[in-house]
Amino acid sequence: MAEIAAGSAFADAFVPEDESIAAARDAALQFGIEPVSPAIGAALALAASAAPSGSMIEVGTGTGVSGLWLLRGAPEAQLTTIDPDLDHHQVARAMFQAAGHAPRRTRLITGRAADVLPRMNEQAYDLVFLDTDWQSVQEQFDMALTLVRPGGSVLVAHVLQQGRVPNPAKRDRGTVAYRELLKSVREQPSVLAGLSLVGDGLLHVVRR
Repeated sequence: MAEIAAGSAFADAFVPEDESIAAARDAALQFGIEPVSPAIGAALALAASAAPSGSMIEVGTGTGVSGLWLLRGAPEAQLTTIDPDLDHHQVARAMFQAAGHAPRRTRLITGRAADVLPRMNEQAYDLVFLDTDWQSVQEQFDMALTLVRPGGSVLVAHVLQQGRVPNPAKRDRGTVAYRELLKSVREQPSVLAGLSLVGDGLLHVVRR
């Protein structure tokens, strides 16, 4: 376990966060939000860089940590980010502007993803990132897969649930929900999928 923890810390330190992301992370902690780890952020930036001028959706804006990482990978892309909390959005908007991202590059929608995602155009996006809760992760994943173009990516954070998902003895509802999500992904012939161990686990699915 100590070696795993050391590896995670090494991965988090491998790609340093800039001042804007560090400021957004500090704001998240003040709100009591658990932002994505730096290693997850770096993975998001890499995924976003595959479509540098494309369109991205993020579910779970928080104070802008993951959004800033996405824009770091694709600074010319259009990011639509969804969160039910207006206070989070006010902070995130300030963080995006402080980082030098033009307002036209970011569209912040305050509302529930279950209400917003069905109004998005199908096969119109290059990347969808989900940082959501277990109650809605399967529904949101299914919707996200319809929104990305062929070759587009859907990424889901926290899929290992702090190591509980690989342990068959763990049967709480949150763990089971993510376990069933991973099972459903393995059974879909229309996608390519990979699971990263960085952070709390990152699922990366590409629509064929």
